[in-house]
Amino acid sequence: MLELYGHKIASRLLLGTARYPSPAVLAETVKRSGTEILTVSLRRETAGGRNGGAFFDMIRALGTRILPNTAGCHGISEAVLTAKMAREVFRTNWIKLEVIGTHDTLQPDVFALVDAARILIDEGFEVFPYTTDDLVVAERLLEAGCKVLMPWCAPIGTAAGPLNLFALRSMRANFPEVPLIVDAGIGRPSHAATVMELGFDAVLLNTAVAGAGDPASMAEAFSKTIDAGRQAFEAGMLEPRDMAVPSTPLIGKAVFL
Repeated sequence: MLELYGHKIASRLLLGTARYPSPAVLAETVKRSGTEILTVSLRRETAGGRNGGAFFDMIRALGTRILPNTAGCHGISEAVLTAKMAREVFRTNWIKLEVIGTHDTLQPDVFALVDAARILIDEGFEVFPYTTDDLVVAERLLEAGCKVLMPWCAPIGTAAGPLNLFALRSMRANFPEVPLIVDAGIGRPSHAATVMELGFDAVLLNTAVAGAGDPASMAEAFSKTIDAGRQAFEAGMLEPRDMAVPSTPLIGKAVFL
């Protein structure tokens, strides 16, 4: 079972709540996915003068744990302020911390991310940082007090799947005891299975599900492959070999003279 900041979570699928065709579709998607954690952007839902009240009430009614996020923030002060507002709205110390550094790839500003994480942790937040697959940045975030890391496998919304398997393997190997949740870039259930087979602990999805023709069915498919990937990792998979190895033993084989 997955443990995040002292809370045990059965489902290894986390879902975002943006871009669904309707609240009813979102509700059905959450139900069929089996997810226990939904991430919500306070900044996005309150943009343009909207108060987001009806949407937030609907999210609360789904009965999942809420992970507010600072999506769309491009600086330390903006991210910290958004996190504090989210804590007031949702009554949780959890925060998915995003500090975007570039508009083109939505890559995190990792320098600002570490500083913002340190500020929020000092104020009692339990931070889930959206980061790159860089090992040095990961180390700095852990030193700041983060107990979970959320590395990307490709830029947000690209659906490109894991672009750097070496980096992902290295992150898993270097931080074997840290919960690692792949966040951003996954487009297909097979992508999710791949990262779970590497030993990652969970996957956070939004675009790949919300943008599907049938979001609820797609979420269910992801849920199954995430579980399968994790089970395969725990079972111990056969590593690739350079030479063929017979599956039938030679011992006891009949010999005709």
